[in-house]
Amino acid sequence: MAAAEKGKKKRAPLSSFTILLIILVVLAIVTVIMSASGVEGVQGATLSQVLTAPVFGFQDAIGVCLFVMILGGFLGIVTETGALDAGIAALVHKLKGNELVLIPILMAIFSIGGTTYGMCEETVPFYLLLAATMVAAGFDSLTGAAVVLLGAGCGVLGSTVNPFAVGVAVDALSGIGIAVNQGIIIALGAILWLTTTIISIIFVMRYAKKVKADKGSTFLSLQEQQDMMNEWGMKESETEAADDDAAATPKMSGRQKWSLIVFALTFVIMIVSFIPWADLGVTIFDAGATTQEVTTTVTGEELVSAYDEANGTTTTLAAPVEATSVAEEEVTPAWSSFLTGVPLGSWYFDEASTWFLLMALVIGVIGGVSESRFVKAFINGAADMMSVVLIIALARSITVLMAKTGLDMWILNNAAAALTGMSAIIFAPLSFLLYIVLSFLIPSSSGMATVSIPILGGLAHQLNFSVETMVMIYSAGNGLVNLFTPTSGAIMGGLALAKVEYSTWLKFGAKLFVVLGVVCIVILTAAMVILS
Repeated sequence: MAAAEKGKKKRAPLSSFTILLIILVVLAIVTVIMSASGVEGVQGATLSQVLTAPVFGFQDAIGVCLFVMILGGFLGIVTETGALDAGIAALVHKLKGNELVLIPILMAIFSIGGTTYGMCEETVPFYLLLAATMVAAGFDSLTGAAVVLLGAGCGVLGSTVNPFAVGVAVDALSGIGIAVNQGIIIALGAILWLTTTIISIIFVMRYAKKVKADKGSTFLSLQEQQDMMNEWGMKESETEAADDDAAATPKMSGRQKWSLIVFALTFVIMIVSFIPWADLGVTIFDAGATTQEVTTTVTGEELVSAYDEANGTTTTLAAPVEATSVAEEEVTPAWSSFLTGVPLGSWYFDEASTWFLLMALVIGVIGGVSESRFVKAFINGAADMMSVVLIIALARSITVLMAKTGLDMWILNNAAAALTGMSAIIFAPLSFLLYIVLSFLIPSSSGMATVSIPILGGLAHQLNFSVETMVMIYSAGNGLVNLFTPTSGAIMGGLALAKVEYSTWLKFGAKLFVVLGVVCIVILTAAMVILS
């Protein structure tokens, strides 16, 4: 019997890489079958398209990939100073017995970032920090991942003024001549945001409380627990020292205190820089900027060339054509653009990478890290992020392949046609379910809005249904899927940083995702019936 048991191999869960590759291949096969069956609008994926998809996915995600690598180097320098470990120890010591209070506070903060400016890829740095903090507080790394993902995710699900979700959707509707009541969108978004966030906070707190009382309650596998302890757990000697001196307040040197202050300031500036203040009516960071109109003559050949390149057509002009292009050109930059050339509120990943690289140097100097230690720590930190970078690139490759084959648009167009003529009470939940399907193919909220809202929003308008509710159906459906879709680089990368397998995350959150989905359907269906 013992020999038989020894002969049995324990089945390990599929890695994120394998899951993403399986999805890529399966979707490619689906497009081939559909194309061979004569389905219009879908081209069968070729072998070359499948093989090159990860490469083009990397190119498409190069900004966030570079940001993650530099972030790894930055965290490597902070760790080298010892400030991060000392800061977490001091925080946990101060909250002794009240560690649970961290969860609602942090989730509320992340949710505000999600509902206001679509905080998603920007959360990647926090998975590592929160995993370490939650393990030190007596919970597990899964709790840390849940705080970040569910906090920011529920905020995005209930977007109120998020320019990358409802902003793009409203703009898309305006582009086809449909007026939208922003007040209704904000109110409906706030209801979804607050309801789903409260449910998620209760869910995470209950889980964390169980884990703290009984480590066997964790959803983490034995291997994941081992990886977690190897990364963030105290060694035996450290445990004995902590037991002998449990009441002592952790000591931090002056260098470590200043390193932590600059560390915190780095993340505050990053968050401030990503929020599109101008879209929210705040112009303080754009002060000092002046522009002038520049008129450029455009020839008919240039117009035709640009049109044909964008649409894959061949156009000829019957007669010579000449046009003028008027654009705003910056004369004097805004005061806040002195560092990266782009004002705060307009930063993206290139500017954030520059910021973290600079602050790594600053913290290295403050923390007294020598040149040789700095280079080694930065390289090692960046190397630790390579698995995350590759996961992000592979996740993006699925979106790239679907765009090339046209499968995403085929599903959207046919589903919209099927929804025609339905009553509001049926139209709303089916539209929500449609967005769940589409969001696996297009996890980007702005990309989804650009592609789908002119079609489904226009359909809702033709049927005299509330277009504002349609916008929130898109936001909630896309936001719900982005709590667990493997095609999101931020999710897969963040879970990898927290040492949590994707399969574990699904087991942990499955019931919650169903509850959130049902709650969203009830709220949105009621809104569609009342407002239509």
